[in-house]
Amino acid sequence: MDRRGDEIPVALPTPALAAQAFRDEIVLTGFRLFRPLSDISVFDRINAEVRAAVEFYSDQGYLDKPESFFAVPPPLSEVTVRPVEAGGRRYERLVFDSGYQPHDGEPGRDRWLGYAANRREYALLLRHRQPRPWLVCVHGAVMGRGLLDLTLFRAWHLHEDLGLNVVLPVLPMHGPRARGLPRGAVFPGEDVLDDVHATAQAVWDVRRLLSWIRGQQPDPPLGLNSISLGGYIASLVASLEDGLRCAILGVPVSDLTELLGRHAGISRTDPRRETIALAQPLGRMLSPLSLTPRIPLQGRFIYAGIADQLVHPREQVVRLWEHWGRPEIVWYRGGHTGFFQSRPVQRFVDAALVQAGLVAS
Repeated sequence: MDRRGDEIPVALPTPALAAQAFRDEIVLTGFRLFRPLSDISVFDRINAEVRAAVEFYSDQGYLDKPESFFAVPPPLSEVTVRPVEAGGRRYERLVFDSGYQPHDGEPGRDRWLGYAANRREYALLLRHRQPRPWLVCVHGAVMGRGLLDLTLFRAWHLHEDLGLNVVLPVLPMHGPRARGLPRGAVFPGEDVLDDVHATAQAVWDVRRLLSWIRGQQPDPPLGLNSISLGGYIASLVASLEDGLRCAILGVPVSDLTELLGRHAGISRTDPRRETIALAQPLGRMLSPLSLTPRIPLQGRFIYAGIADQLVHPREQVVRLWEHWGRPEIVWYRGGHTGFFQSRPVQRFVDAALVQAGLVAS
């Protein structure tokens, strides 16, 4: 483990580190196989939509003031909570109407509203009978599945050993919210405006969930915990919401458009590179690098892998770390998915929760 941020620790070649980097490459290959790029002709529609979106967001002032793009959601009060028992454990499943809609006139709005499964938000809920601090855990890409999320976030440890109320929401186009989607419709994916609307709705849904928590308990200590794509969403929420004690960003994305361009698997001469270039203003508008975090510096925490092949350490993580005022950061010796087996990361997350005041020392 290394806590320096300005210099990424040297990844000395070892069999274990090579194995983790290779595992990341397998994950990337899987993404490309199961999420292949559409025919070039499809990008004519995508590019036209991106051009229209840049013009629309510019006219609305969102490109100059990205915070204004994110509408403030109404407080959440009507939810359905059902008990669940699985694997000998008891917890709850929370369901509510998202209520999110793209702005009138936004390109891609009608298509997005046609994704019916996204209209409902789902979350797993582990809570105590007495008032406790709350931790909202925001998952990464291809997650949003109950057992997987509970495992990767070590949710039972957070709930039982550390005494927290833990909530795990499902991001748009994931888990049960992916039912009935057209082939190739994913988040993140090649359809830029779908990515824009998915990001906006994810931020909206998490903020509504925070409002519901505040309605359950007066002035509850609240924090965010996140992984990968979830780190991207959590960093945006932390730049829009007041009153959060901490945001723990694990292997976080800071510029989604740049990340997709890096991993698109297209050559430098491929005309589809035009899409990435056209979408750069949208990527900046939706980046936490364009917003100011509202959480105090002592409540900001980041961890990342020095051999990460998915979220580039310098292009993504270091830029966010610097923008966030160089908060406490831990570099673990592993790839993107290696955080789960990293004892230093586990200790770092627990210590962060203590430092933020969510867990007693």
